[in-house]
Amino acid sequence: MDIRMLAIAAALPLAACASSEAPVESAPTPPPAEAVCNADAVQSLVGQTATADVGVQLIKGSGMRTLRWVPPRTAVTMDFRPDRLTVSYDDALKIERISCG
Repeated sequence: MDIRMLAIAAALPLAACASSEAPVESAPTPPPAEAVCNADAVQSLVGQTATADVGVQLIKGSGMRTLRWVPPRTAVTMDFRPDRLTVSYDDALKIERISCG
């Protein structure tokens, strides 16, 4: 291989990285609106059986993005998340408590 071919082969990867267009700056995305928990709106579901369909009702009714099911005798973190609804149920899958966080 002659020197010219070696120089071209070395320059090609660098040329692939070069951009002929100016970079486009994008505006930062706005933070999501703070979720406001409304556990009171779904308290009528206490006593219902914990099912996927009831979970959908809980999310829609409370306005939350995240649903945390808490089985009996289960330890959970105490961190507060404003976008989370926590639902505790008993051994018979009956909902006992619905709260925010």
